[in-house]
Amino acid sequence: MKKLLLVAVFAAAAVQAAPQTVTLDVPGMTCAACPITVKTAISKVDGVSKVDVSYDKRQAVVTFDDAKASVQKLTQATENAGYPSTVKR
Repeated sequence: MKKLLLVAVFAAAAVQAAPQTVTLDVPGMTCAACPITVKTAISKVDGVSKVDVSYDKRQAVVTFDDAKASVQKLTQATENAGYPSTVKR
């Protein structure tokens, strides 16, 4: 019984998602309306909880649940909207 309980606890811990925050460079934003399109595209990715897009910095700061979303899904969303992005290093 104790082994079963330990296995259940470890399994639950492994499944828990951790919130992640990533900054994406989005150099293709050329007007003040572009961030609206970028924010809308990223917001539609399942697991995204917060998006802040700066036209001045040409960046998007995204907080997401890493069990549902990934950096690849985020960059794909911006690319599909016409604004290719990369992770800021």
